[in-house]
Amino acid sequence: MTIHVSPEACPALVLNADFRPLSYYPLSLWSWQDAIKAVCLDRVNIVSLYDTVIHSPSFEMRLPSVVSLKDYVKPARHPAFTRFNVFLRDRFQCQYCGSTHDLTFDHVIPRSKGGLTTWENVVAACAPCNLRKANRMPSEIKMFPHQAPYAPTVHDLHNNGRAFPPNHLHKSWLDYLYWDIELEP
Repeated sequence: MTIHVSPEACPALVLNADFRPLSYYPLSLWSWQDAIKAVCLDRVNIVSLYDTVIHSPSFEMRLPSVVSLKDYVKPARHPAFTRFNVFLRDRFQCQYCGSTHDLTFDHVIPRSKGGLTTWENVVAACAPCNLRKANRMPSEIKMFPHQAPYAPTVHDLHNNGRAFPPNHLHKSWLDYLYWDIELEP
């Protein structure tokens, strides 16, 4: 799954006050208009600029390509339990067959058998596997998730999100992305 970013739209990478992206997936990007507004309201520092210039009758400015927030935004300690975050935790793959198409989610222990809609009981599943498993326990049909469902941390989701970069990464963004991953020896 790829997030499509148009380089012609001159989006700005948004960094927290500690110079880490607010999120990796989707990558924290603002439109150039939102970035300019934040600059004018003195909410961000400009870190890097595009060559593109905007003009008004009394104003001229190069568009920011990277901005950092002046005030630190504390990241959420626990990610929200959403369909998107379940898919991201499971890397947009069916946990039964590995397919990346026609994803939905499955209750490992069916709700009709006491299963809850929680991180620990829900996995990404393609529609065919979900239909095949239906309302049965994994042991009944011999369908077990490749990875046991778990409650991910924000760090887990950020790490998984790095595997799905946008189709376009501006060169000025590269110094601020992936800097906290372990380097190759």
